[in-house]
Amino acid sequence: MDKTKIIVVEDNIVYCEFVCNLLVREGFRTVQAFHLSTAKKYLQQAADGDIVVSDLRLPDGNGIDLLRWMRKEGMMQPFIIMTDYAEVHTAVESMKLGSLDYIPKQLVEDKLVPLLRTILKERNIGRNRMPVFSRDGSAFKDIMKRIRLVAPTDMSVLIFGENGTGKEHIAHLLHDKSKRAGKPFVAVDCGSLTKKDACRPCWLFLRTRQEGFTGADSHQKKGLFPRGGRRYAVLRRGGNLAPETQQMLLRAIQERRFRPVGDKSDRSFNVRIIAATNEDLEKAVHEKRFRQDLLYRLHDFDITVPPLRDCQEDIMPLAEFFREIANRELECDVIGFDGEARKTLLTHAWPGNVRELRQKIMGAVLQAQTGLVTKEHLELAVTRATSPVSFALRSDAEDKERVLRALKQANGNRKVAAELLGIGRTTLYNKLEEYGLKYKFQQP
Repeated sequence: MDKTKIIVVEDNIVYCEFVCNLLVREGFRTVQAFHLSTAKKYLQQAADGDIVVSDLRLPDGNGIDLLRWMRKEGMMQPFIIMTDYAEVHTAVESMKLGSLDYIPKQLVEDKLVPLLRTILKERNIGRNRMPVFSRDGSAFKDIMKRIRLVAPTDMSVLIFGENGTGKEHIAHLLHDKSKRAGKPFVAVDCGSLTKKDACRPCWLFLRTRQEGFTGADSHQKKGLFPRGGRRYAVLRRGGNLAPETQQMLLRAIQERRFRPVGDKSDRSFNVRIIAATNEDLEKAVHEKRFRQDLLYRLHDFDITVPPLRDCQEDIMPLAEFFREIANRELECDVIGFDGEARKTLLTHAWPGNVRELRQKIMGAVLQAQTGLVTKEHLELAVTRATSPVSFALRSDAEDKERVLRALKQANGNRKVAAELLGIGRTTLYNKLEEYGLKYKFQQP
């Protein structure tokens, strides 16, 4: 078991001991709090990974008050309500505030430990994904501003971007900064579904075990829409959904209800949907390949991830980041890139975007093993970008800033800077003299 502590908030001393002993036997570390005030003191020193299990009724307040205080203070630890009082409106209120689940006390012995193990399992899956690099380029500063705006809401977000730009990483950032942080994050790759799969609701809706339902046991699993909870679902390549699936998804989103395969009644769900695509969905709507009403439902807010060729200020920081990852994973000791390798990285078109950059750096580190990565290790042909890059000169008002950025990225190498700007060296020299920069950047 990891270092996670379970903070048990329960005013009945005997029952609190019972719950803590139950958890200790299963390998959990516990902390007891008999009052709301005591729980708040513990939480002010708690780790982000700790979990709160709270009674609804307490001598100096209730579990909902504690949950509301936590969220107001920015504490996003998973929160589980347990109570003797089967009050539906209270359960709904706790879910809206970010409670992970609501367990009647008579079911705590059977339900609590499995729920805690599920939380820890899903948390470990999230930790094992590739870390998201914090990019400081101007384009990503704008993206982070949009993420901060929309993350706390329940608005649907549509993420646009070419293949390999990191759309799912943006979705993870949204999840990590939302009120659903710590809740299940489910990514569905719509592009990998066969037509047969996409027309069947088993990947989309929860199946249930019922007699006479062929294969029910093998399909008894969570789908995109679960029984309760506050799931966070990402539809990758959402533009590839089959028409039949688009219709099912639209109905589910509109009504916030679904009927599991093999079940006889509808169920409500609480899912925030983020869709990611590299396709022009407006064009797909015009060509009758995508439903316009579904596009409206998915497109409350949008984030566009620019191609790497338009974010050249991010290339070398990303390359260094991937070099460090490669050193760890491949047990190498590469310390950086030589001048020709840097030039090659900065002038490559990167049609595969960040994904291609990572693959090339991993391969180059493996070949170099130690010392510096060279141009030969990268195995990249020097090509020009097929569309204007962020350094391209556009107007007199912007020229000086872009020249400075290009020179900074090229470490003062005027030849490389000229290539980044898409101009000749003579033109660059004239620009340097015009802006009084002729002697600031001496030719190395």
